[in-house]
Amino acid sequence: MLPEPTPETRHFWDGCQAGELRLQRCTDCQESYFPPRPFCPKCGSRKVEVYKASGEAVLWSYVINQRPRPDMGTEPYAIAVVKLAEGPTMMTNIVDCPQTPEALQLDMPLKVSFSKQSDTISLPLFAPAK
Repeated sequence: MLPEPTPETRHFWDGCQAGELRLQRCTDCQESYFPPRPFCPKCGSRKVEVYKASGEAVLWSYVINQRPRPDMGTEPYAIAVVKLAEGPTMMTNIVDCPQTPEALQLDMPLKVSFSKQSDTISLPLFAPAK
C-alpha cells in the first residue's frame, strides 16, 4: 500500500520524487512542522510556507520488526522515529546498516535518501550519515 497524495500533502510527495525533503514552516511563529497541513499546529496561523529541509536527522526511537509483512521481504527491519534537524519528528525506516540494536544507536546522525516506489511516489528513508 502506497500513500495517496492529497492537496495538503502534494508538495511533500512532489519533493520526495524530486529528491528533496520538503517541510512547512509558519511565517508568524517560525515553527517548522510535519506532517503537512494547511495551518500551524503551534499557533493556528494559516500563514505557512513550504521549504527544502536539510535532510539531516538523528535516530530518536525505533523498534525492529522481526515479522515483516510478506510484501516487505523476510528480513527484520527498523521502524523508526527520527528527529529532523529542523525540529519535527518523522516516522520512517532506517536503511544501509545492520538492523540490530548494536548498529541502531539512539541519537546517531542520519541523512535522508529516497526509494522510488512508483511513478508518483518515492518514500523518504534514512541512513547513517557518513
